Amino acid sequence: MNQITPLPRNLRYDFGALLRDEQPRRSIEEERLHRQQSLAVTFRLFARLGFDQGLAGHVTARDPEFPDEFWVNPLGQHFGRIRVSDLIRVNHHGEVVHGDQPVNRAAFAIHASIHAARPDVVAAAHTHSTHGKAWASLGRRLDPLTQDACAFFEDHAVFGDFTGVVLDRSEGDRIAEALGAHKAVILLNHGILTAGPTVEAAAWWFIAMDNAARTQLLAEAAGTPRPIPAETARLTATQVGSARGGFLSFQPLRDWILSQEPDLLD
Repeated sequence: MNQITPLPRNLRYDFGALLRDEQPRRSIEEERLHRQQSLAVTFRLFARLGFDQGLAGHVTARDPEFPDEFWVNPLGQHFGRIRVSDLIRVNHHGEVVHGDQPVNRAAFAIHASIHAARPDVVAAAHTHSTHGKAWASLGRRLDPLTQDACAFFEDHAVFGDFTGVVLDRSEGDRIAEALGAHKAVILLNHGILTAGPTVEAAAWWFIAMDNAARTQLLAEAAGTPRPIPAETARLTATQVGSARGGFLSFQPLRDWILSQEPDLLD
């Protein structure tokens, strides 16, 4: 009888190897586990940051073996309680193919469209964060007011047509079209959404975008901000806005939340 070697409890990268840009080779099973663990980490972090609100909010990760299916949080479970074993896998018909909990209809409508339109996207994040919602009510792009905000310079869009809760796949298709090839989209009167080639990048960009929204709201309330000139903002974007940079920025948060809430790996 063939013995199955158990996967390590926490698949994480060696930070030194990351800085040398050495990518580990993993089996499909190991990659699936890594994405699941990164999702669970993301939900716990989002809970700590106050990004949860009732039934709203979802983060997805494309399955490495079945690319038209994705892992997502089940409907009605608080971000702060989600473990790897709680995640469900959904196919392109909206059917739960792994797990026994229901899927959020809005999560399917939005994320299925994004994953279908963007083969390069592994993960997408959307919650009703307070500052993201406040900024989204203005219906305009963020300005490059700070070094951090430059990560989104010329790399985010606005979806300017709020029609209620997104429950129809056609509405998700329109959001995906507005997102285009960007890393983020501001949904008018709704909130913000980020997408990336790793769970870590998508999650970090959501955290960073919400922070940029909060910063601009504070700056405009205090006076008249002075944006970074376009040429400098464009250069800074190449320095702080890469997917690898987002991945690296996520690692200290990952290590911290794992030290505080190791049960998320269960």
